[in-house]
Amino acid sequence: MLKRFLKEPLVHFLALALAIFAGYALAGTGEKREIIIVTAPKIEQMATLFTKTWQRPPSVDELKGLIDDHVKEEVLVRQALALGLDEDDAVVRRRLRQKMEFLDTADAEALEPTDAELATYLVSNADAFKIEGMLAFEQVFLNPQRRGDRAEQDAGSILQALLSDPDADRSLLGDATLLPPQLALSDSVSITQTFGTDFAKALDRAPLGQWIGPVVSSFGLHLVRVTERVPDRTPSLGEVRGAVAREWRNARRKELEDQRFAELLKGYTVIIDSLAGKGADR
Repeated sequence: MLKRFLKEPLVHFLALALAIFAGYALAGTGEKREIIIVTAPKIEQMATLFTKTWQRPPSVDELKGLIDDHVKEEVLVRQALALGLDEDDAVVRRRLRQKMEFLDTADAEALEPTDAELATYLVSNADAFKIEGMLAFEQVFLNPQRRGDRAEQDAGSILQALLSDPDADRSLLGDATLLPPQLALSDSVSITQTFGTDFAKALDRAPLGQWIGPVVSSFGLHLVRVTERVPDRTPSLGEVRGAVAREWRNARRKELEDQRFAELLKGYTVIIDSLAGKGADR
């Protein structure tokens, strides 16, 4: 629809009228003038943006307004550059830097790594993609507020009972709590969020299948038995292909950026003033 609109006779007439007007203006003076060319793709880009914004194509007058505004912007930008208004402007400098860095990003995004490259990257950066181990455990809770000074002693007595009969009815040994008597496979982060750092570390060190304690948490005292442990592991490429490909591209972007900057830097002599006022060459 948009391309059909741009091919309408009125649009052609407008473009022709603008060209005639520009030619007449140029012919009316002997001064050397800069040339501003508003290309057909640029006009189509402006019309497309207008259409997406307003959900309809621009009218002839609206399209002329878009072109006029673009010409105005181009004239003012060129004049500002000629006056050196871009110099020492932090915003302009930052934007220009971002555009240069975007070139490296675009090149890196266009790269398609092979499976061999991704596999090598995964091996070289295994820790970044490591799947954290998990464990499951059972617990008997002792409430310090209820037991008071006897809490530690009671914990020791209950632990001995559990060691003598590991499968004893735990509901008869501990105190009532909303905490689950057993927790399915969970990672260290989840356990830490619920029970605290010291509790999670104690479980990491606990032997499999043996009651230990008392282990202190943010709730009170616990006698715990780790019933299952799944160790940390490096995933296969198939499990984390997307993440590996993303990080591989980030690494390649950084590599390309460093290489190009090193080449650009060769064309400059950098002098850095010291605090004492003496310059140092780089």
